[in-house]
Amino acid sequence: MTATHHPNPAAATPVPSGSGTPVDPPRRPDVAAPPRTSWARRATAAAVVRRALHRLPLRVRFAGGDTVGLGGPLVEVHDPDAFHGRIGAQGLIGFGESYMAGEWDAPDLVGALTVLAADAAGLVPAPLQRLRGLWHQRQPAARRNTPEGARDNISSHYDLSNDLFALFLDDTLSYSSAVFLGFPARRESLAAAQQRKIDRLLDLAGTGDGTRLLEIGTGWGELALRAAARGADVTSLTLSREQRDRALERAREAGLADRIRVELRDYREEKGTYDAIVSVEMIEAVGAEFWPVYFRTLDERLAPGGRAALQAITMPHDRMLAARHTHTWIQKYVFPGGLIPSTDAMERTVRDHTGLRLARRDAYGAHYAETLRLWRERFTERADEVDALGFDETFRRLWTFYLAYSEAGFRAAYLDVQQYLFTKEGPATPGERYERPDRP
Repeated sequence: MTATHHPNPAAATPVPSGSGTPVDPPRRPDVAAPPRTSWARRATAAAVVRRALHRLPLRVRFAGGDTVGLGGPLVEVHDPDAFHGRIGAQGLIGFGESYMAGEWDAPDLVGALTVLAADAAGLVPAPLQRLRGLWHQRQPAARRNTPEGARDNISSHYDLSNDLFALFLDDTLSYSSAVFLGFPARRESLAAAQQRKIDRLLDLAGTGDGTRLLEIGTGWGELALRAAARGADVTSLTLSREQRDRALERAREAGLADRIRVELRDYREEKGTYDAIVSVEMIEAVGAEFWPVYFRTLDERLAPGGRAALQAITMPHDRMLAARHTHTWIQKYVFPGGLIPSTDAMERTVRDHTGLRLARRDAYGAHYAETLRLWRERFTERADEVDALGFDETFRRLWTFYLAYSEAGFRAAYLDVQQYLFTKEGPATPGERYERPDRP
C-alpha cells in the first residue's frame, strides 16, 4: 500500500464535511475544502443543475430548500453552496469531490448516476459546452504515458495493496469484465465467469500446447496460469511490482513457474516474437498519444500468421473526443493518464498504423455492469476490513463512487466492453484451426 492512503497520526485533524465525513487536509486538500468561487459562478452552476434536473427522472432534495426533478432515485444534497461551488469551479471533478466530501448522498447511487450517464451529452446547455475550457482542467503533463510516466500512473492504482483488491475480487483476482451465462449474475458464479472470459480470449488467440504467448498487462496472473495450463509458453508484462510478486507466487503454487515469466517491463521495451498476444483492458491505460505505438508493438511482436486478442472498454466516439484533452475525476483519483477509446478510434489506429486485420469484435457491456455490481456490493460489505488496511472513510467514498460511476456507465450504455481479434498475414499457425466460440 502506498503512503498516500495510510493513516498518519501526525497529520492535521481531519475536517468534517457537509455530512460529517472526516477529510484529511494534507492528504486530500481538494476534497477537504471547496474551491473558492465567485457568487456568479455558483449561481450559474446552480441554474444549470436545476435546468437539467427539471427534465430528468431524479428526485434531488436540497437541504433547507426544495426538491427538484421528475421523480426517481433520490439524491440528498446536504451542502448546496459547496455542491454548486465545486461544480461551478471544476465541473464533473467537483461533482465527484463533493461526493467524497459527503456533501451529497444517494440511497441508490448507481440508479442516480445511471440517469445522469444516460443524458451525459445534454446535461450542459450547448452554449456553455462551447465554454467548457473555462472550467475543465487540462490533463497534467506529468501524467503522460511516457515509459516513465506510465510506471508512476500504473503504480498509483495497482500498487495500492494486493490485500485491498482481494477484498472485493473473486478468487481468480481478475480485475476486468467477466462473461456470465445469464443475468442477474450471482456472486458464486463470478470466478467461473472470469475464467470463461479468459478462456474465450485464449481461444480467440489460438492458444494451445507450444504457443509462444505474450500477455501485455499481467493483472494478478490468472490468464497466464490458464494459458500455461494449456501448454503455452507465457511471457507477461506489467509495471506493477505488487501484481508481479503475486502473479509469480501463484505460478509457483500452481507448479507452472517453468512456463510463466512475469517481467517488470513496459510494452514498448519488449523485443520478442510471439505466436499470439493477449491484452485485457490495457488499452485504456495507454493514452491516445500512444495508441499508434501500442498497436504497432502488437504488429511487430506478432509472428506471421499470429493472432492478437484484446479486451477493451469503449465509449462513443463523440464523447471520447470531448473528453480526450480534459482532466476527469477518474483520471485524477483512480486511473491517472487513462483514456477510454472508441471502437472507431481503435480500428482506425490499427488500419492506419499496422498491417493487422480486424477479424472479429464482440460487445459485452451488460456483463461488465453485473461484474461491477458484484465488486461494489462486496467492497461495501467489507468496509471494516478496508478500514483495517489503513484506508480512511474518504477513500471508501472515493472507491464507492468509482465502482458505482463505472457500473452506471455500462447500465446506461455510455460505456461498453469489446473482445477483439486481430490477425497478421502469413503462414497459418495451429491457432488458425481453433473453433470459434459462440457468443454467450
